[in-house]
Formats: sequence, structure tokens, C-alpha cells
Amino acid sequence: MSPEVNTEVNTEVSPEVNTEVSPVVSTQTTWAVVVNWNGGRHNRACLLSLIAGGLAEERIVFVDNASSDGSRESVAVLVPGLVTIQNPRNLGFGAAANQGARAALQGGAEAVLFVNNDVTLPPETLSRLVSLLAANPRVGMIGPRVLLPGEPTRVWAAGGVLTWGRNLSELRGHGQPDGPRWRDQRAVDYVPGCALLARRALLEGVGLFEESYFAYMEDVELGLRARQAGWQLLCAGEVACVHAASSSTGGGYNPRRKYMNALNAVRFLRAHGSPGAWLSWALRDVAPLPLAWLAALPRGGGRALAAKALGTWHGLLGRRVTARAAEPGGTWLW
Repeated sequence: MSPEVNTEVNTEVSPEVNTEVSPVVSTQTTWAVVVNWNGGRHNRACLLSLIAGGLAEERIVFVDNASSDGSRESVAVLVPGLVTIQNPRNLGFGAAANQGARAALQGGAEAVLFVNNDVTLPPETLSRLVSLLAANPRVGMIGPRVLLPGEPTRVWAAGGVLTWGRNLSELRGHGQPDGPRWRDQRAVDYVPGCALLARRALLEGVGLFEESYFAYMEDVELGLRARQAGWQLLCAGEVACVHAASSSTGGGYNPRRKYMNALNAVRFLRAHGSPGAWLSWALRDVAPLPLAWLAALPRGGGRALAAKALGTWHGLLGRRVTARAAEPGGTWLW
């Protein structure tokens, strides 16, 4: 039976971090939350990697956002001991991840690993992240370096930086060859939500993901609130995971992802942007769009840039990303 969950999100920021954290963070007190929306074959590899990393089935919360591809049924056969939450419609990543987090915290989790269903973790990754979190009471969130599948091995992200410029933020090392440069431990502005281990005290004090984003930018926003509350965020680059990035929205440089990210960038600015941040974003992200669109046309990226412009406009109009926008055929651009 699915656990009852409280859908209200506490977004209040704690005035300071309490470093008197009980040293009970361990693999045995860590839970994982996996959100699925038509995840197909990706679910199998993700879930089996979590179990291989030391998580018992009953400490994995699988939240399904009304999938129609049979993936929920396949998972139930593959891993019958999961805690499952079935939503009647697609609530978006933030709301579904929050449902899973509440179930994990109610179950006694001292740390919650948010992991995309298109991510696989080598067995040593989770144990290393948990050990680092347990040893550093001021670190509230931690993540590995994230690699793209295939050869040669390239980095998807080694943590994130809030730039207030192009796309408002950037993924460290994105698209670069993997190597020693990305394998250090480094403080970051945010931990990408595809593989994010968060301490219970942070989630209870700072709050969960901001659900109004639906998808994209909610990890940046949570990271900002955490740092404002005094928490440190860390990328543990010595361990890695593999991420088939944006698989649920088409993968790669695609119109749906660009639309949602652009719209939510404006929502983020409305909530957290200073006049200087607005100006920086306008000059470095919006003003270059016409030339960027022309440059993208020969490479087949014209629709993605048009979708970004549309998302920016809708954000300025105060609209939100909806489940319809996430679907194929959500607009004339995809």
C-alpha cells in the first residue's frame, strides 16, 4: 500500500545551520527516490544499480507519474519490494520527488538520494557519497560527477554554478572529456537533481523542491535556498554515475527541454533575481538569441532555439510549465 504523503512544501529558510547533526547517516539509513514517467528500459538498470550499491528494496521509493508505457508494471515484477507511489496524472519531477522524499523521511531516512531513472551508479558511488556526508556535518547536499554514456567518456556535470548569465546556470565540465580535472572535491552552487544526496536536516529545515517549476531549475532553486541557510554543497568528483540525459523529454538539445528550462529561468529570476541579475541574464542570454538561432539553423537546432524564445516569453507572461508542455506534441515546436 502506498504511504500517505503530505503534499505541502515548506520553503522557509532556516536562519542558520545546526551542526549538531547526529552521526547516523549511513547506507542503512539512506533511502532513494526514483521518479518515473514512461522511463521504459532505463528503470531496470537504475534500480538494480541502487540495490547493488547497498540499498534494500524497501528503502527505494518509486514514484510513477501516470506512465503509459508499461514501465510501472515492469518495475513491480522486477523489484517487488519497492515502496511505490502511483499518481493519477503527471505531477512533474518536483512534486513527485517530494512525495518520495516525504515517504522516505517518514520511514526514518537520515539521507535521501534523488536519482533520475536514467542514471546508473557503480556500487562504490553511493557508499562514498554517504561516507562524505556523514563525515562533514556542514555539508547538506552532495553528488558525484555525472558522465554521459558512450565512448569516449565525457562529462555531463561536475556540479553546477549559478552564473546569472546564459541559461542562468551552467553545468561544470559539460561536454568535456572526462579526466583528473573533474575528479576533485569541490564546493558548488547546486547539485544536479539527477543524482543528489541530501541530509535529512537540510530537507526538514530548508524544505523540498519548489513544485511550481514542474521540471528543470528546481535543483538550482533548492541549492540556492540551502546555501542561503548556511549549508555547504559538494561535488565528490572522485566517484561517478552515468546519465542518459533528458531521456524523458527527448534527450540532448531538444525543443521541449529548452522551452521548459527557459520558462523556469524566468520563474527563478522572479523569485530570486536582483536588478543586476535580470540585466546580466538579459544581456547574456536573451539579447544573443536571434544570432544564436541563425547559427543553429545549419545544425538543425532552429526549433530548439525557437522553443527557448517561446519559453522565455511565456515566463515573462507569468505562465508555468505544465504536463502538456512535457508531452510530444505539446506545442507546434515538438
